[in-house]
Amino acid sequence: QVQLVESGGGSVQVGGSLRLSCTVSGDTALAKSTAWFRQSPGAGREGVAAIYSAVISVMSYADSVRGRFTISHDNAKNTTYLQMSGLQPEDTAMYYCAAGPPYINWRLRPSEYNYWGQGTQVTVSS
Repeated sequence: QVQLVESGGGSVQVGGSLRLSCTVSGDTALAKSTAWFRQSPGAGREGVAAIYSAVISVMSYADSVRGRFTISHDNAKNTTYLQMSGLQPEDTAMYYCAAGPPYINWRLRPSEYNYWGQGTQVTVSS
């Protein structure tokens, strides 16, 4: 089994920054890649960023966050980070960490991931 625990959410003003963390525990061999998704009330789950770290790290970003968000992974800590800058009200959502297959999910499809965290809320106010 794999467990994911997110942290780092909170409330910020427009233009602010936050860093989300996702720590993976358990059978990490089943969690070779990780990703961040977000979901607003009444909306579907949207892919934000994904990372697959092997010899080198490969990342994928949604167009809506490219250039503002950065995903990274610390293998020693089994922790994936999402550094968010230039936050806008439309970034307000529950952010979820997901873990899964040993490849990069270029299209950020949630169905590719077997393991999910409980989510951390990000609220951006003007």
